[in-house]
Amino acid sequence: MPDPQDLRAQYGAAGLARADVAADPLAQFDKWFAEARAAGLPEPNAITLACADADGAPSVRCVLMKSFDHDGLVFFTNYTSRKASQMRDNENVAALFPWIALARQVIVEGRAAKIPAEESRAYFHSRPREAQLGAWASHQSAELTSREVLEKRLAKIAADFDGREISPPDFWGGYRIRPRRMEFWQGRRHRLHDRLLYTRAGEKGGWEIRRLSP
Repeated sequence: MPDPQDLRAQYGAAGLARADVAADPLAQFDKWFAEARAAGLPEPNAITLACADADGAPSVRCVLMKSFDHDGLVFFTNYTSRKASQMRDNENVAALFPWIALARQVIVEGRAAKIPAEESRAYFHSRPREAQLGAWASHQSAELTSREVLEKRLAKIAADFDGREISPPDFWGGYRIRPRRMEFWQGRRHRLHDRLLYTRAGEKGGWEIRRLSP
């Protein structure tokens, strides 16, 4: 059996200097995200999203970021899902972009809140028709007795919407993560990585940038 202790990758020499990063973390993220896309990484918009319930018990899963701007990062889900229930009880979340092929990580910590319904509606209508039907068919995180139950539900919904526009379900929509902290991690040789942490200076203030020890 392979021993994980034998897995040792040597990261590159290129670093991350304070003088080279943008003053705003979302501007720096825009630059790195463009480089991740240009590098051909599979689904560079995939994030590992961590939530916790009212008692502080955590859970984690992968979701797809679908947009970002100076206000934060947006993803979509079912409002009855486990993560939605947790975010309703505890708005604090963390997200990780694991761009391993580039020896980079971006870590985002902040608060998640629903986006306006019209924004969710606009994105819903941009999705393929099959994905729109899937949003109706999936009672996300609820127990299923069989795959057949899901497929029969999908067939019925497809028949109900046959020949007409699919309206977005009221139990589905987007969340925006508004960052309080964003860390940019660049792998370096001998595990002496570069880590630059952006911390918001007050709720509406600017950003402080600090270098962290690897």
